[in-house]
Amino acid sequence: MNKKLIAVAVAGVFAAPAAFAQSSVTISGQIKGGFESLKLSGATTATVRGNTSATGLVDDSSALVFSVTEDLGGGLSAVVRLDMRIKPDDGGGSASAAGAATGAYNPGNLISGNSHFGLLSKQWGRIVFGRQDLHYFNTESNITDKGSLRASNTSLLSYIGGSSIANATRTTNVVHYLSPNWSGFTVIAAYSSNPFNTDADIGGNSATTANTTRKGSAWNLNPNFAAANWQVGYSYWSAKPDATAGLFGQVNASLGSTGTTTAPVNQRGDRLYGSYVFPFGLKVGLAWDKTSFKSTTGAGTTAKRDAWSLPVSYAWGNHTVHANYSKAGDEKIAVGEQGAEMWAFAYSYDLSKRTSLALTYAQIKNKSGGTYNLFTSTSLGLGGSAGGIAAGEDPKMFGLTMRHAF
Repeated sequence: MNKKLIAVAVAGVFAAPAAFAQSSVTISGQIKGGFESLKLSGATTATVRGNTSATGLVDDSSALVFSVTEDLGGGLSAVVRLDMRIKPDDGGGSASAAGAATGAYNPGNLISGNSHFGLLSKQWGRIVFGRQDLHYFNTESNITDKGSLRASNTSLLSYIGGSSIANATRTTNVVHYLSPNWSGFTVIAAYSSNPFNTDADIGGNSATTANTTRKGSAWNLNPNFAAANWQVGYSYWSAKPDATAGLFGQVNASLGSTGTTTAPVNQRGDRLYGSYVFPFGLKVGLAWDKTSFKSTTGAGTTAKRDAWSLPVSYAWGNHTVHANYSKAGDEKIAVGEQGAEMWAFAYSYDLSKRTSLALTYAQIKNKSGGTYNLFTSTSLGLGGSAGGIAAGEDPKMFGLTMRHAF
């Protein structure tokens, strides 16, 4: 009898790994950052930490990603993704307001990248729930894959002055569907029950019953067709915030006044994009964006503008060069000139399949009322969390970036 019990126990030990093997866990990510110099000119107000320039070490969206897949049988799998954003330059935190006097440290929300859970079907596609990039990222430029994020044409395409479009980052509380690939054609359809996480009295959760005015929501529809050497797509974005005073208003900086917000606004965006890759390694893209903000208080359209970008890249061997030109038109509602132009250049060299070095230069030329800023300048770059751009001010940067993917 004892021998039988021992045999059963041993069999159980060897059977356990087989059961766990049905789920696979993959760890991936990147460490990316470098040394940058930022300079502001063209306006009377200095906004870089009290100076007109700054130089220092920056993070460039380093990430640690855990991906889990479990085969459920019949072509169906359970999927989980946790994308942790980490900052090797300063540890990933910021000084909290409450503990400023004592130097208290607030690490923030580490799971801030694309993070979700859901189901994947070989026949029907994937549906996941969580936090996801929507709309803003379709720019046809890959300059930031190895170069600095400050060079992204998102700087113009996904903003109206100082106000972001589709958050210019991940959208929260998302139900996200990705269709199967039908001979190159795919569709993304997404819904968010609270896209701007603005209902402060319930912590930004999906349920918004505490808001007596209305409930926030957003829709994104993104069909795309990709062939061997070209692709074309369209992205539709419609969003409204919870109508809570002082939350997610249009930043008046886009109208020439810095640091305050108006009543909350609804967003409507349309974006067309496409690119072609020539056999000898040259890639030419084009992206066009039309966005408008409409007041939730009945004041009508408060901002409206068109923007476009022409990204070009050429790769040979271990070398890649990028050049982006982008332009945002004047707002069609406000009086004055609020447009901007942006130039960005980058050269990257692959030291290996995983490690690269890149030199990046980017500059924005704002018109007299323009407040466009380099992408992530105030969150990851040298602009500072209390930074921003005064009307007519021109930011430019130069940096050396190292990236190691794993």
